[in-house]
Amino acid sequence: MTSESLTDLGDALRRLASEPVLLVASDYDGTIAPLVDDPSDAVADRESSAALKRLGRADHTYAALISGRSLADLELASGLGDIVRLIGSHGSEFDVGFTKDLDPERAELRNALVDETFRICARTAGRVEEKPAGVAFHLRNVDEAGRAAALSALAEGPQTWEGVHTRSGHDVLELTITSTNKGHALERLRAEVGATAVLFIGDDDTDEDALVTLTGPDVGIRVGPGESAAHFRVESPDEVSRILALLSELRSDWLTGAGLQPLQHHSILSDQRTAAIVNPQGRIVWLCVPRIDSGAVFAELLGGQAAGAFSIGPLDGSAPVAQQYRPGSMILETRFPEFTVTDYMDVSGSRAQELAGRTDLLRVIEGTGQAMIEYSPRLDFGRVPTSLVTTPNGVRIQSAIEPLVLHCSGEGWSGHEWKLVSYGPNQSARAVVDLLRGPVVLELRAGTDSLDDHPRPEYDRQSDTHRFWTDRSDPLELPESAREVIRRAAITLQALQHGPTGALVSSVSTSLPEYLGGVRNWDMRYCRIRDAALSCRALAELGSVQEGRRLLDWLQKVILVRPETDRLAPVYLVTGRHLPPEAEITGLAGYGGARPVRVGNGADLQVQLDLYGQVLELVETLRQRGEVLTLKDWRLVEKLVISVAHRWREPDHGVWEIRRVPRHYVHSKVHCWMAVDRGIRIARQFCDRAPDTWLALRTEIAEDVLANGWSEKRQSFTAAYDGSDLDVGALSVGLSGLIPADDPRFAATVDAVRRELLTGGTVYTSHSDDGLPGRRHGVHLATSWLIDALLLTGRRDEAKELFAILRSRVGATGILTAQVDPMEERALGNIPMAYSHAGFIFNALHLQ
Repeated sequence: MTSESLTDLGDALRRLASEPVLLVASDYDGTIAPLVDDPSDAVADRESSAALKRLGRADHTYAALISGRSLADLELASGLGDIVRLIGSHGSEFDVGFTKDLDPERAELRNALVDETFRICARTAGRVEEKPAGVAFHLRNVDEAGRAAALSALAEGPQTWEGVHTRSGHDVLELTITSTNKGHALERLRAEVGATAVLFIGDDDTDEDALVTLTGPDVGIRVGPGESAAHFRVESPDEVSRILALLSELRSDWLTGAGLQPLQHHSILSDQRTAAIVNPQGRIVWLCVPRIDSGAVFAELLGGQAAGAFSIGPLDGSAPVAQQYRPGSMILETRFPEFTVTDYMDVSGSRAQELAGRTDLLRVIEGTGQAMIEYSPRLDFGRVPTSLVTTPNGVRIQSAIEPLVLHCSGEGWSGHEWKLVSYGPNQSARAVVDLLRGPVVLELRAGTDSLDDHPRPEYDRQSDTHRFWTDRSDPLELPESAREVIRRAAITLQALQHGPTGALVSSVSTSLPEYLGGVRNWDMRYCRIRDAALSCRALAELGSVQEGRRLLDWLQKVILVRPETDRLAPVYLVTGRHLPPEAEITGLAGYGGARPVRVGNGADLQVQLDLYGQVLELVETLRQRGEVLTLKDWRLVEKLVISVAHRWREPDHGVWEIRRVPRHYVHSKVHCWMAVDRGIRIARQFCDRAPDTWLALRTEIAEDVLANGWSEKRQSFTAAYDGSDLDVGALSVGLSGLIPADDPRFAATVDAVRRELLTGGTVYTSHSDDGLPGRRHGVHLATSWLIDALLLTGRRDEAKELFAILRSRVGATGILTAQVDPMEERALGNIPMAYSHAGFIFNALHLQ
């Protein structure tokens, strides 16, 4: 192979290694074993055998041999039948003894075929091999005259019989009563295991039946000479062994998370309608358009390179030397040794509030040297084949339902053009630009098919975008400690608000795992009322009340038009509509192999009673910060308190959205109390007095919590009324004010949480069984709750120590995920997680 083809094959193997379900299949003779005169002497290469075994044992990975040998012979020769799927007789034999099921007529035909072939070939030096479905005549040791005579007799005799099929291979002619071939076998095997991609290695013409079936992300390799449909060619089984060993290593690394980009070191871009995720190398690895909960056009974060990305980098592949946001803004700069890439989403004018507006993501390359650009959009999470059309100033996607174009401009672009590269049914566009000519501006436009030049200079748009964010971040009342980190946390929360509606989403991503390789993967691209209210309250405490005001306006539209307010869902689309049913994107492998990748969220069908308390706590905070409450605000407060009165005695699914039978969670009951308590405070300011029924209700809920939530046996408040298991949510009893901070029961609960749930500087929500496989890990919001509880109980030094650890887990550009595995110090969960940033802000303010 040439060095270029070796590089291409390496890229192909890396793509295969990140497929959700991988099938690796090969012939035996001539691929993993050498071709020899006597097939009984063919021994599989030890390295190939070991690699196939490793692949066969790996999760979501299957290995198979599809050979012309009989199944029994293949099993004896390979010794791999315990781990690798074996299929014999060119795809006819999936099970030993399958010919027992032949009807009498076909069995008679098979026996006659065997007898006649033996008779014809008896006078040659060839070897006749009887097989379950026919016979093979091996010609390796037959002289030319004998070969010609035997082949002529077979051609005029058994090969003419009805029901007999012929296959030719390396010095072998096979006659069989079955019409199946290796292609049929590979397709059947693909369907059985649900493979999303296949690697097939063959060396013979009979292997072409399998190679021609390959499509999409599949890869075919031909060993030796001959016309072939394979994508790559190697010379010998020795090269096959190296390929299988490399693929085994790549697959293992991918499944175990080796080489994964740490989640906390990613960054986001936002125009308050959608958002992109940029990895530490400056690749855009996640973008949904036209809305934050739409299908992704770049999903490499969850599906590897095959799922689409937008990359810019040096030709030599050197890494960036720095990546940072421009102070106070959402403009991201990634510096390479010779040039800088500046990324932002245009929010000039009133774009952030335009419901049906266009999203423009701009990438400006400035500096010296050359830069490689690769633009690889993949429609709808890669489920729709993506074909591109290039023009002198851009790239279009053919037949896209939602228009998406890439516009190219700047002095550095002049004279350059795109090269299209095919990856199965998809295309990518590549270009190399010389920056000595000047800067290059790449503008990804969603919502338009126009490649006309923009009427305003890029610099003006960038300046307006910078001003948009600094106008929101400069007035913030920041604590002296961790000042810039808190500013970044606040900007991140502001970026999560949906400009056209005021809803605030929990995250910009879906299915980043809470457990690497597990199923704890959730779609958080929606407005969870609890998270949104908590986030807006954190911003209000920093002096920015407009986010909370806009969220309340959105809530009023969602709630006040619904007569069933007491049946408020915990999560909505940013438009205020209910979520679609939870579904899975089977074609995406997941971050670190964590599947399934989900869209939608079943939590919208749950009961989560704590959200009422969070909303009314937000209203009270806005009032305390000087926001004038309107009559509509008061009607909202009334409706929510009445809803609590109707529902507080019900069990629910709790703050952690446990997918089991609902329980009477202490955290939920406390937040019902908090809703009524904050409603009373608001009523006294808005109406001079609170209804007596509210006062009585507050007392009743508090008495219920104290009577049923406290466990004398374990000396702490528990997770729920019906058990003794501990949950960090029990801290809400003191954090909410239901009992005083100096109440011994609160101090005892803080001790219990610290003793049982604090590990490695992070707090686990609980250690009880939540019905899902895989381990739980520490949750940043839970850690924030313990920090606040330690402060309330006078343990300031412990709180500062724990806050320092939490701060160390903030990424290089200010991102906090949802969780952390303290044993491996690995960030987990969706990014950025709104409630993590909100809790972090509260901690910094309370420490001050």
